[in-house]
Amino acid sequence: MEQNELNQQFQVLAPNKTWVTDITYVWTDEGWLYLASVMDLYSRKIVGFHMDERMTKSLVLKALERAYMQQGKPKGILHHSERGSQYASLDYHYQARIKDYHMLGSMSRKGNCYDNACIESFHSVIKKELIYLEKFKTREQARRRIFEYITCFYNGKRIHSSIGYHTPNQYERMCRPAA
Repeated sequence: MEQNELNQQFQVLAPNKTWVTDITYVWTDEGWLYLASVMDLYSRKIVGFHMDERMTKSLVLKALERAYMQQGKPKGILHHSERGSQYASLDYHYQARIKDYHMLGSMSRKGNCYDNACIESFHSVIKKELIYLEKFKTREQARRRIFEYITCFYNGKRIHSSIGYHTPNQYERMCRPAA
């Protein structure tokens, strides 16, 4: 089982150095929709996410794969998650993928909710700003609204005090060298 390498060090000096991930759930008239999200601690940007009607390892693997591909296949990332079965299953699919991607795995201490506070805070925010304000008839309707919220609003328009009142996209761009 992975050790807690993050140890509540939430301030990061560059993009694609530390990612945190977690799962939350959304009620629809068709039943639950699960959202797995991956956040870059540097910019607080959601760099990958996936939604499904089942909370499986496939859910979290697809979110990780999207983050990895969208961020240009970075190496050497500290990747932190909770100890849920999707992340630490007996057959270690997720842990194997982290190693394939040349990432260092880190997991929260048992019963310690503070280790994953930033991604849990994001899930709290999306619930307060979107999910609790709308009634979703279908999972597809929820998927569309959550996709729009994350890609357009959260990453592109919502400012964050922890990154100097910039949006995640702005803050990430500020770190890139001029072409």
